Amino acid sequence: MNAYLIFVITVIIVCYFLDIIIEILNLRNILPELPDEFKGIYDNEKYKKSQQYLKDNTVSGIIDKTFFTVLVITFIFLGGFDYVDQIARNFGFGMIGTGLIFSGILVLAFHLLDLPFDIYDTFVIEQKYGFNNTTLVTYILDLIKSIVIGIILGGLVYACILWFFDKYQTWAWLFCWGALITFQLFLNFIAPVVIMPLFNKFIPLEDGVLKTAVEEYARSQNFKMKGLFKMDGSRRSTKSNAYFTGFGKFRRIVLFDTLIEKHTVEELVSILAHEMGHHKKKHILKAMIIAILTSGFMFFLLSFFINNPGLFAAFKMQNISIYASLIFFGFLYAPVMEIVSLFGNYLSRKHEYEADAYAVRTGNNPESMISALKKLSVDNLSNLTPHPILVFLKYTHPPILKRIEKIRSMM
Repeated sequence: MNAYLIFVITVIIVCYFLDIIIEILNLRNILPELPDEFKGIYDNEKYKKSQQYLKDNTVSGIIDKTFFTVLVITFIFLGGFDYVDQIARNFGFGMIGTGLIFSGILVLAFHLLDLPFDIYDTFVIEQKYGFNNTTLVTYILDLIKSIVIGIILGGLVYACILWFFDKYQTWAWLFCWGALITFQLFLNFIAPVVIMPLFNKFIPLEDGVLKTAVEEYARSQNFKMKGLFKMDGSRRSTKSNAYFTGFGKFRRIVLFDTLIEKHTVEELVSILAHEMGHHKKKHILKAMIIAILTSGFMFFLLSFFINNPGLFAAFKMQNISIYASLIFFGFLYAPVMEIVSLFGNYLSRKHEYEADAYAVRTGNNPESMISALKKLSVDNLSNLTPHPILVFLKYTHPPILKRIEKIRSMM
């Protein structure tokens, strides 16, 4: 049997069973008794509700993962990629046009097959637990907008990569790397003012106690921003959040309307102090540099597998092409990506602790920070006791109890 095929199938199966085992361990790690830290915040009924929410999401995720794992393996063995390639070639376009059709069919098919699972999660599970505010019309419009944006932006990037590898070959990976960096930086600038407003309304926060408190804190930290905005997050969900977006003088602070409704001014300032800590500690810059280096490494590896006969034989392809090479390389790169994500997740958790420390030190109000974290956990029915292995492999944020414990040690 083809060595590439053995490797790809082994990676798919190992990753599948590893994910299933971790999810089962996570469910078994549920504590029936409410942790002391949350007594008086979580009532027993809601705590049980959070555990059932975790179970429902886990079962749904396992079914989704099982379906697509079986589908992908079957698709590979039946020569499905070659069938799609023949359809794309029948249009008679050049290499780039054929590649866009080939990848477009695969991406569209994936999203159509995933649609029932997403609909179930949104309109059944999220609805059951009181989170969903998304109407069918909003859901459909979001779907259409996402597809259009994906076709425009994704198609542009994909076409550029194909063109570089077709024209420059040996040094194509370097040109692709540079083009991707340029595109990502450009996207970071235009997303807050062009893309995000297509999905949500961003209204300048009205004058009042909250705006004054946030602006005073920002000035005390010499943090310049373009504006303070409220986003209509309640249009889709009752869950709440806050984030920073943009660079330099275009930086914006965005608060979900649901967050404003559920938290005190002191808690909101603490949340924003945490987000500001990410900027002051240069966490976003560090993450961006790592992403840039990782993408460069990925393109460098990709250059060794473009038009590889053995790889195409593994996927039962009649014709060798640059565009299919990109898709097949994704299967080979999957374990590398898992290793990279382990480091990325560890660094992200470390940054969260540092941002918490910054918020506590500069805000001088650790109790408000703790109170905000507790409310966010309760309102979002977060899992208070995730399994350590799941945290190590998948979590970008430390478990909430660990964060609170760390904050209390600084008091």
